[in-house]
Amino acid sequence: MNSPASNATLFKKGLTSTWQEFIRNMFMTNSKELPEIILILSLICTVGAFLNLHLKDFPVPLPVILFLIGCSFEMLSFTSDRVQQYVEAIQWIEPHLFFDLFTPVIIFNVAFDMDVYLLHKLFWQILLITVPGFLINYTLILWYLASVNKLFLKTTPWLLFSAILVSSDPMLTSAATRDLGLSRGLVNLINGESLMTSVMSLIMFTSIVDINSGMQKMINNSLAYSIINEIWSYCIASLLFGILTSKLIQLWMSTVFGDDVNHISLSLSILYLIFFTCEIVGMSGIFTLAIMGLLLNSTSFKPGVEALLLEFWNCLSFVAFLMVFTFIGLLIPAHTYLYISFSDIYYTLNIYLTLVVFRLLVFLLLSPLLSRLAHGFSWRWAFIMVWSEMKGIPNINMALLLAYSEFSLGSEREKSQILFHGVAVCLISLIVNRFILPIAVSKLGLHDVTSTKHKSLYCTFQHFQELTKSAASALKFDKDLANADWNMVEKAIILQNPYALSQEEVTEHPKVRCLDCNKEIDETLNIEAIELANRRLLSAQIASYQRQYRNETLSQSAVQVLVGAAGSFAEKGEYMNAETVKNYSESKKLLTFTRKVLLNWVYNTKKEKGIPSRYCFLRMCHKIVFIDEFECVGYLVILMNMFPIIISWISVLNNIYENELKHANYSFLAFYIMEALLKIAAMRKEYFLHAWNLFELTITLVGIADVMLIETDSINYYTFDLIQIVVFLKVVRFLRVLRILKLVTPKLLQIIDKNMSHQLSFRYAILKGYVQGEADIMTIIDKIASSKQIKQMLLRRVTKNTGHAMKELGYLEYDHPEIAVTMKTKEEINVMLSLAKEIVKVFRLKGILHKIEGSEINKLIMARKREILDFQHIYKPLTVDEALCHIPWLDKDQDHISFIQERSKVVTFDCGNDIFEEGDEPQGIYIIISGMVKLQRSTPGLGIDQIIWESEEKDYQITYTDFVITGAIIGELNCLTNEPMKYSATCKTVVEAYFIPKNHLYEAFEQFCPHIEYKMWLKLGLSITAKKIREHLSYEDWNYKMQLKLSNIYVKDIWKNTKTDIYDETVIYVILIHGCVEDCQLRKVYKAPFLIPITCHQIQGIEDFTKVAIVQTSIDVKKFRWNTSKYRAAHKSTRPAASGM
Repeated sequence: MNSPASNATLFKKGLTSTWQEFIRNMFMTNSKELPEIILILSLICTVGAFLNLHLKDFPVPLPVILFLIGCSFEMLSFTSDRVQQYVEAIQWIEPHLFFDLFTPVIIFNVAFDMDVYLLHKLFWQILLITVPGFLINYTLILWYLASVNKLFLKTTPWLLFSAILVSSDPMLTSAATRDLGLSRGLVNLINGESLMTSVMSLIMFTSIVDINSGMQKMINNSLAYSIINEIWSYCIASLLFGILTSKLIQLWMSTVFGDDVNHISLSLSILYLIFFTCEIVGMSGIFTLAIMGLLLNSTSFKPGVEALLLEFWNCLSFVAFLMVFTFIGLLIPAHTYLYISFSDIYYTLNIYLTLVVFRLLVFLLLSPLLSRLAHGFSWRWAFIMVWSEMKGIPNINMALLLAYSEFSLGSEREKSQILFHGVAVCLISLIVNRFILPIAVSKLGLHDVTSTKHKSLYCTFQHFQELTKSAASALKFDKDLANADWNMVEKAIILQNPYALSQEEVTEHPKVRCLDCNKEIDETLNIEAIELANRRLLSAQIASYQRQYRNETLSQSAVQVLVGAAGSFAEKGEYMNAETVKNYSESKKLLTFTRKVLLNWVYNTKKEKGIPSRYCFLRMCHKIVFIDEFECVGYLVILMNMFPIIISWISVLNNIYENELKHANYSFLAFYIMEALLKIAAMRKEYFLHAWNLFELTITLVGIADVMLIETDSINYYTFDLIQIVVFLKVVRFLRVLRILKLVTPKLLQIIDKNMSHQLSFRYAILKGYVQGEADIMTIIDKIASSKQIKQMLLRRVTKNTGHAMKELGYLEYDHPEIAVTMKTKEEINVMLSLAKEIVKVFRLKGILHKIEGSEINKLIMARKREILDFQHIYKPLTVDEALCHIPWLDKDQDHISFIQERSKVVTFDCGNDIFEEGDEPQGIYIIISGMVKLQRSTPGLGIDQIIWESEEKDYQITYTDFVITGAIIGELNCLTNEPMKYSATCKTVVEAYFIPKNHLYEAFEQFCPHIEYKMWLKLGLSITAKKIREHLSYEDWNYKMQLKLSNIYVKDIWKNTKTDIYDETVIYVILIHGCVEDCQLRKVYKAPFLIPITCHQIQGIEDFTKVAIVQTSIDVKKFRWNTSKYRAAHKSTRPAASGM
């Protein structure tokens, strides 16, 4: 920007010429200035990072400081030739190029960082503020500027200057409201309104420039046409293109496999590619990027890369922010400040205060509608939204474009005033709003940290400190750390609780009585506490869904639906139940209806030949009708008949070919009559049983009636008199073309079946992800709420919803077993391949594999993942023989399987039948082949897969319920212990199961001792251990560590009244899976299932039958497995009842 004259043709230039000028100046004429440019960019980034680190709480905002630094360099350029050399290296930048380089990054990052699910809920509020509110505010500002008219501008500059003043900076607005403690709804409403206001002001600015240029070039150009054209190109077309590009990027990013660097480089290049493409074709690149950023979220990219992408975009936006505010000080010519007077400063302050008043007036006008649309909107929200608006980068960029545009703005003084007022209003808003906004939030009481939330955070911090202390206590037993100063360690890990309660808050709350049940409850169980617990519950659900997506156990589409459903309930404080998930996962009803219609069509068009007649003529007709050539001739005749029908609808052609059309109609009608007679002769009475035959016969009879009316001159058909009866007859004749659809109906059915299969798979993935999310919440439900009553309320809700979801999952698997088998198979393949990738990563970190070797193995894993992604085969459900091969404790051993099959059998139960009841003696093991079984017991325990799903209170008696589906095994534990059944099993559908009698199972134990019995105990131990380790590793990575720990586990007997050492330097965890033990040192009693603390080193059994699962390192578990004789002796003596059976 060497002079204003060099920018006089700025708006005449297209994008291509701008880039040509940029390349020419950069690499041809100014190639010697490249070192200075690179030095200045590096210096700005260094200074900006230093200021951002040390001046966060400084009264003067960072943008103002950067602007002053830029102005200082501009001033110093007149005193030093060396400084002038560096300043002139930057001043070649044209405003339009300056805008195109930095604005797209900032707009896209702000949109991408927003909570799109809450924005969906706030859509109508944001739309009301940014469309009617924007127009009202813009009109008031334009009226004010034209009334005062201090700058003596023309109409077009006034319109552009008003667009500058009405705009806002979404990045600075978001940063200003981020740490104020406002509610999520208000923060998202402010951010969404700021983003859309900035985008609309940029669209308004560009549209006014384009319309003015068009009116000057074309004299006959209509203003209304120009406005409609701008609305279409900049609003509607950009919106549609933004939606399309987001879907394409989402589809592409989810299927592209590669490293994170490729994703980052591709996302950056695609952003600028889309922006400049929109600018070239005449659309709004900024609006397109805003829509694209809003529709993309963390689940739109490859699992694990979203965090890195967000950090990259934040870093890039910060660099753009530093460049813009520093360059502004350099790009404003120094002589601009020579024209500033006291009246200009007063006028700038007057503009700022007027903008605040107008904005407040707009919210007052819209407040009745906003209070009805917005959840919790009040005058306090309106006041905060007025003072939260920050003006910055969009305003400054448009001020530069206006000040150096082609329009006649008068003298240099007036141009300088345009630029000065545009920038000064931004700086004043940054300074004033920084002081007023925190004070307003505090005085109006809009801090979201209420007393209940404060106490909850206090308890969470206390739990965090306890975990840290327990970890330190465990490390004291490490012999390598025995000589460490543990007093210093304990002092170092004690942190001051930022949520410490005051003396008044520590006092116990009084008890009140419930009006419904007359029970004493804590006063803290109020609406506020319940809403807080609901929000934390939904937040934990969202975290679980995203973790499943990162672990590749949940598909992209499924996690988007689940996160969206949970996010839509989070702000209201409501909870997401199983019915909500079912509604979200319902398949499209249109597909089901279309499939039924097509199936009915196929059944009515099938060639059922029937029995040929004994008469020669009728038998010949039967043979002719049911050959493929006869059917093909019928299709060809119908296609040929379409041409005269279409010509008859065109009046000009109808008059020319009147006689030809008449004879053609007679010929085709004769063929249809002959065809109908042949079919009636061949099929006889069966002809009238098919709906399609009746349909064709009706059309033929209408055609005969048509000919009769024409021949009797009742209607003049070919003079194109479009009376109602003529139109009706022509439409009926044209309906014969529907017969052609009989050819494509089977293909349409295949396409619909494939889409419905995808819908069912999608529904299955959603339900399974929801169930897993609820199971994850069960492990942390104690941390969600500090009140015991709220914990019980959440526990009942979670278990009830999970039970309902399990029931829906069971019904879906029963109706479509092939879908369940396919989804489970693909999921396990993905999990195993991801685990293989984690192992390669660990090997690289440990130095076992080189980087190049690890990359080659990762390529093989990625190639296999591509095969699984493209492979759409539907797996068949397992047969009985295949199901035995998948039982863990048989281990695919043919001798074991053959022995089990000798006296086992397949049994079938009807819906509602009881397989066994609680208290019955165990008869054997049931392996579910198909169907769903409901398990119930009066007290929780190991019988129901170690998980309590549903609780039903009836007369103070609680029933614990679980649902098991195909592949589950019932009765293992009771057969191992030979104890009565602890639960009852009822069939919810028709159930087919493989039954292994108990006596036959005991014979297998004796013959293949100790393998089958030990593997059965190991399988139960793995199930319990996985749940207990997951609770303990709730803050760690479950994917690799969980699999690594569970691969090194064995089961051990604990003798009654005999002390047994458990924990040493080689043991990681000891889990009590059956029985009851006592801590020999602390005299504490632990009952299964229980994770024995690491501080316990010696236990003894207090029941006759006790088992523990021990997790060790890989080396020590191998030593134990080699010594099988030790387990054999203990094994035989632990089951005296079995030998007597």
